[in-house]
Amino acid sequence: MTDPTVTPSSTPAGDGARHSRKSSSGSGWRFLREIAIVLGTAIVLSIVVRTFLVQAFYVPSQSMENTLLPSDRILASKITTNLSGVHRGQIVVFADPGGWLPARVPTPTSPLRSALEFIGLVPSSKGDDLVKRVIGVAGDHVACCSPDGRILLNGVPLDEPYLKPGVSTDQVQFDIVVPAGSVFVMGDNRPESADSRYHLRDNSGGVPVDNVVGNVFVTVWPFDRFAWHSVPAVPFDNPAVQQQQQPSEQPAAGAGTGGTGGT
Repeated sequence: MTDPTVTPSSTPAGDGARHSRKSSSGSGWRFLREIAIVLGTAIVLSIVVRTFLVQAFYVPSQSMENTLLPSDRILASKITTNLSGVHRGQIVVFADPGGWLPARVPTPTSPLRSALEFIGLVPSSKGDDLVKRVIGVAGDHVACCSPDGRILLNGVPLDEPYLKPGVSTDQVQFDIVVPAGSVFVMGDNRPESADSRYHLRDNSGGVPVDNVVGNVFVTVWPFDRFAWHSVPAVPFDNPAVQQQQQPSEQPAAGAGTGGTGGT
């Protein structure tokens, strides 16, 4: 005889629905946790990149035209500077050695902007960095000018194809040896660049290498100005330029600080 009794299910009907809701809730929390981990990792990596590898900057003035234009967004490599030093012909970003920039009134920034700057996703808005091209390194003899108005580097008149077309380079007469631990920098738009030439009484115009943040290797914005930047073969690959020669007499003190142009 068949037993007519039906064995009840071990799980009540309502328990299955509650279990489904719990699973859905758990999946949602796992998803949010994974998103938080991804975002946190991205932020940490961005901070590491900004601190040790690459940092974004914007160009504030016309002093590097036409190589760099105002409002260009550029990237500077920190790792190459830290590993191989600073070289003639590089475009570098450096912190103000003191007195190169006018006093600025701090402008408030939004918390979001400050956070993005800290992470490194947008360039700093502090405006306390400068961008110039390295003309001489420690021990180089730099002078202005040759009879035809060119900068002399270790006695060699420089052909400078990166200069803004039509500009002269003889705004300031000087004759210096770059001090140890420093570099001598100038803008590509010489008449509009308040560079080492205007700070000759301070360390002979030298910028301490320790102030160099990194060398500019690419313009990334706007897109139609995307360009890679490297050391020009002319004039810096010339062996005569690389042969340091001391001047025959004590370099002149040169002009004091001042001049036109921005950073």
